[in-house]
Amino acid sequence: MKTNMKKICSFAAALALALTMAGCAGTASQSAGTSSGKTTSGTESTVSKAPDAKDTGSTESTASEAGSTGSAVEDSSSSAVSGDTGKAESTATDQSTTEPSEPTAAPEADETDVLSREGYTLEKVVVLSRHNIRAPMSTKGSALDTLTPYDWFPWSSNASQLSVRGGVLETAMGQYFRKWLEKEKLFPENYQPEAGDVRFYANAKQRTIATANFFKSGLLPVGEIWVETQAEYDTMDPIFTPQLTFVTDEYRKAMSAQMHEMFDEEIAGLSENYALLSEVLNVEESEDWKSGKFTGFKTDDTEFVLEEGKEPSINGSLKTACSLSDALVLQYFEADAAQAAFGRELTEEQWKSISKIKDVYGDVLFTAPLVAAHVANPLLREITSELENSDRTFTFLCGHDSNISSVLAALSVEDYEHPGTLEKTPIGGKVVIGRWADADGKEYISVDLVYQTTPQLQGVSLLDLNNPPAAVHLAFAGLSANADGLYTLEAFDGRLWEAINKYEELIDTYLMANAA
Repeated sequence: MKTNMKKICSFAAALALALTMAGCAGTASQSAGTSSGKTTSGTESTVSKAPDAKDTGSTESTASEAGSTGSAVEDSSSSAVSGDTGKAESTATDQSTTEPSEPTAAPEADETDVLSREGYTLEKVVVLSRHNIRAPMSTKGSALDTLTPYDWFPWSSNASQLSVRGGVLETAMGQYFRKWLEKEKLFPENYQPEAGDVRFYANAKQRTIATANFFKSGLLPVGEIWVETQAEYDTMDPIFTPQLTFVTDEYRKAMSAQMHEMFDEEIAGLSENYALLSEVLNVEESEDWKSGKFTGFKTDDTEFVLEEGKEPSINGSLKTACSLSDALVLQYFEADAAQAAFGRELTEEQWKSISKIKDVYGDVLFTAPLVAAHVANPLLREITSELENSDRTFTFLCGHDSNISSVLAALSVEDYEHPGTLEKTPIGGKVVIGRWADADGKEYISVDLVYQTTPQLQGVSLLDLNNPPAAVHLAFAGLSANADGLYTLEAFDGRLWEAINKYEELIDTYLMANAA
């Protein structure tokens, strides 16, 4: 069923921005109150409980419920259940004497804007975006409720949904892109596009639809554009669902062997990360520890689950730890630093150590070549179609971290540094594909990962050409860029089709061969 969700109006976005900048940038308004049992950061607070979450969605789904997720960590069974009654009160201000460090500063902007290419004319842009900050995927009785004695952050939205801060941040990102596109003369000032000139297409989850609407309000404040969805609300659109459409015994064995070969050592190296996570959560004072249900995170109990019609998933400690890691990192973006770690003072390196758990989880599930070529195929086709659409100047596709990680892996993007952020696939991050022409009319492609840094997320920074988000220029294994870091249109198009055709090769190798 195809539905269209109308944009959140510019006035609403502007009002949210004004309210947030006036009162919620420091998140003080969400950090006080009284608690019914658990403690947050040494002070009691009233925390509204999130309703049971139906939705999954990839890292978002970290330990997501079986079935479709949409982002390995994002929709994890990660669940922050707040305000539980009946739990023994405990304090969180007595641990960790580690000196905290300031969040990593945003990289300095170049003399030209981070996305601009001097000497080239911008012709088209296709953006693949992860949604912005959301509340954790929370259900009563989940690990986030039973593996810590503490109350989680009192979120401004229900479980899995975009937070107020997420909406404001996304509006600011849209405003930055508006300024950039006007500078590059792809958009006129106060652009009111004709039908078909631009496209906003989101997965049918609240957080992705809302992200697209807020971005659109910042990008086109006077443009009447709809956000397109192609599935029933609160379900996973097949285009954005990184699912296995077929599985044979031989294919499952091949995927599993490749995943073990690539990631067993990395999973085994998470012992210290798990120890820090357990310390921050005070796991030994939790219900599950005291009852004997949980005895600690292990690095040798990972089980891959690869089933037809479902996203790849994991059973074991990594799945549970990913849910907790995800919730803590989200809390760090929303709350003050001490509250985020339940009264402990963590260094930036310690926060990165916690975040690494969910990064490993997402990599394990979606970046092995035999998996990535399969689950990324629908979005690769969508991206290719948009790049080939001669009538379109701008496309915004909004999904999940699993979408970005699988697409980049399928395209053989080389490892990249991501300064200023905790996450490999940052919250609200965008893969920005630009098509440019040089003075002779020869066409090139740029590919950048654009994201708000931790200080920008925490400070709800307004973005413009003088205060841009961070941008990492992405490189592709086996392709040569020119001196300006651009790839010829022919070379990039060839890589896209090479990645798309790998899915057909998997069918020939495993499905058709099995049928024969």
